[in-house]
Amino acid sequence: MNIKQAKQEIKNTIRAYLQKDEAGEYEIPVERQRPILLIGPPGIGKTAIMEQVAQECGINLVSYTITHHTRQSAIGLPFISRRNYDGKEYSVTEYTMSEIIASVYDQIEKSGIHEGILFLDEINCVSETLAPTMLQFLQYKTFGMHRVPDGFLIVTAGNPPQYNKAVRDFDIVTLDRVKKIDVEADFDVWKEYAYKIGIHGAIMAYLGIRKEHFYSIRTETEDRYFVTARGWEDLSRMLEVYEELQIPVTKELTVQYLQDPEIAEDFATYYELYHKYRDLYRIPEILKGKYPENTMLCNAPFDEKLSIIGLLIDSLNQQFHRYAVELGVQKQLYAQLGIVRDLLKSREDAQVSGLLTGQKKQMEEELKRSMTAKLLTRQEEAVRRKVLSALSELIQKLTIEETRDEARDYELVRAWFKSREDRRSEEIRRTRDALTNSFGFLSKTFGEGQELVIFLSELTAGYYSLKFVSECGNDAYYQYNSLLLLKDRRQELTQEVRKFTADDTELTI
Repeated sequence: MNIKQAKQEIKNTIRAYLQKDEAGEYEIPVERQRPILLIGPPGIGKTAIMEQVAQECGINLVSYTITHHTRQSAIGLPFISRRNYDGKEYSVTEYTMSEIIASVYDQIEKSGIHEGILFLDEINCVSETLAPTMLQFLQYKTFGMHRVPDGFLIVTAGNPPQYNKAVRDFDIVTLDRVKKIDVEADFDVWKEYAYKIGIHGAIMAYLGIRKEHFYSIRTETEDRYFVTARGWEDLSRMLEVYEELQIPVTKELTVQYLQDPEIAEDFATYYELYHKYRDLYRIPEILKGKYPENTMLCNAPFDEKLSIIGLLIDSLNQQFHRYAVELGVQKQLYAQLGIVRDLLKSREDAQVSGLLTGQKKQMEEELKRSMTAKLLTRQEEAVRRKVLSALSELIQKLTIEETRDEARDYELVRAWFKSREDRRSEEIRRTRDALTNSFGFLSKTFGEGQELVIFLSELTAGYYSLKFVSECGNDAYYQYNSLLLLKDRRQELTQEVRKFTADDTELTI
């Protein structure tokens, strides 16, 4: 299955394992809760989906690469204790708690959440001395004398032997005690994830043209060349920082992440073209509705047309993402200001700035706890930081303008919030216009051909684009989507009529 299906399977397993009966006992007893074993090629996102699952389910994640551990760190260190048996005292060897088990308890203490995932990567590449311990762990969920706490799902991952010479096979006894899931690389599934986390537009456009380069492993004599989803994601972050610092992007950079010289050089060349197209076809002006007749693009190679579509999608996605972040910020600010309003009603002589300062302090403490427990996504953390920054701005404004008249001071707060909401509404209007103008440009340049279909498909594949359209609406999107659906339906009906006519003709003969 692909990584998206594997993610859903893990979420379903968590729900099933944590389900309790009327007596408060687990419906599936802990000893029958099989660990999950993910087997798939390196770099396809096995670790990333564990982070997503934990955050979406609101549970803990404790993650280890097991090949970094020795037998001692896994099962604990031995020590001598004294025991009394039949009236005689004996020296007995015991073991300290495993570092891994201790980390689970530490995470519970940090987060206050008693359910979670213990994720162990590279499980089938452990050393010879650690192998028996891992087999015991998979069968009995214990490291040495210490058991994984109830409420924690065990997920392990490993690579097939063709990708790692250190891989050891599990025997049937062990495999019969796990839920084994084979995972394969799938570009279309990764694309959904990539749009959501904001993978660089040049990478998205390039892989739209060269899908075969998304995941590649090839061997020549003693050399092995490979490109993985992890490599593309890490390169994306570096491209963003290089552009911010105005450092040229070269093959020497790309080959550090795309460890196949041919693909690395091909992408580096495309990256340069991608930016030339942005200037040549004046993408910012297209988004503003200024697009003259462009016969050059009409006659351009199809790859070039796909690049223009990619540039438009990338620019729009940046606006869609800003919309989602600002909406999240405004919702949290609205909730915080509502709390302050209620407190003003119940407390005499309360100051708005003092109440806001107290709310801000609570938010800072909660953010610190959530970050320590690793319970936030990158966007959730960004939203909370923006909320704190906005509250600081408001507190500073009140410090200057506050009158100690509760009603009047709160009106200052309301006016401040409304000005933010007005700016957000204007940004929504500009984003909606940019989307409409993109449709207008593509329709005017290419008509209702495959270019428009591809553009619509990419919008539909994007998390933030769909969120914007569903929440803010866009007449052009609905119009062209309906038009193309109708066109597809007409083609289907035509084919059905032709088939029916052909069959009828055959019968007549």
